[in-house]
Amino acid sequence: MTVTELSRPEQGDVIELILADHRTFESLLRQLRDAACDRDQARRLLSALHVAHAEAEEQKVYPRLRRRDAVDEEQVEHGEHEHAEGHQALLAVLELDDLDGEPFDQAVEKLTEAISHHLAEEELTILNPAQDEVPADERATLGEAFCTERNRQIDAGCGAVEVVRQLVEEAEADDLIDDGS
Repeated sequence: MTVTELSRPEQGDVIELILADHRTFESLLRQLRDAACDRDQARRLLSALHVAHAEAEEQKVYPRLRRRDAVDEEQVEHGEHEHAEGHQALLAVLELDDLDGEPFDQAVEKLTEAISHHLAEEELTILNPAQDEVPADERATLGEAFCTERNRQIDAGCGAVEVVRQLVEEAEADDLIDDGS
């Protein structure tokens, strides 16, 4: 599947919506690794989706799951830490001018590792328990809130390099990630 634009759902089961985004992440990462694809478009789409998805989860999904005891505080903090690591790896890809060659390949490899690790862990430790512990009507309500925030973020240009850089700086200041010094 080649992704040329981001879907803009407005409602649905929050778990299904998050999983659909996860599959889009995987497709966009494949496009970044494929020299025959429009890598610049893939990284712009990936950046917008990564930031919008992470912000929507952190603002709308994780707090609600935490209140329902579907996840614990440690899982929420770990998810936020992994989002920050993903932003940091994403920033390295966004800041490259040359989309061919070893520096780009290495940056994409780190980004792939960060995102793939997070997707697998989130699906196993957060989404599976939520599927069992959160009723379908509440998952639908949560899905609408997730979509609204996700789409608002995309409309606001959340994937711009300046926005990602600011998110990384904030995460460093909050000790969610190492500032590299």
